[in-house]
Amino acid sequence: QVQLVESGGGLVQAGGSLTLSCAASGRTSSRFAVGWFRQAPGKEREFVAATSRGNEYYGDSVKGRFIISRDNAKRTVSLEMNDLEPEDTAVYYCGATLDYLRVNNASTYNYWGQGTQVTVST
Repeated sequence: QVQLVESGGGLVQAGGSLTLSCAASGRTSSRFAVGWFRQAPGKEREFVAATSRGNEYYGDSVKGRFIISRDNAKRTVSLEMNDLEPEDTAVYYCGATLDYLRVNNASTYNYWGQGTQVTVST
């Protein structure tokens, strides 16, 4: 089993920055791809970013604004979010999957954190 805990969410003004953190425990492994997804009320879970085998992947809506990074020694994955927009408001979840070929597909993820709320005000 792998446990994931997100932190760092909060309220920020448009144009501001926020960094989320995902801490892993349990039977973790560098083989896991770790991804960030978000879900706004009434919408489907959306792929944000993922790190897998030294590569980073981003959803189109966050490219150039968000940066994902991984520290295997600390077993954490961070998501630096810059130039935030009200449309970025959502609950952000981190997940882990061994399916490194489909890191943008939420259905492939075996483990999820409880989520952290990010609210961007105008």
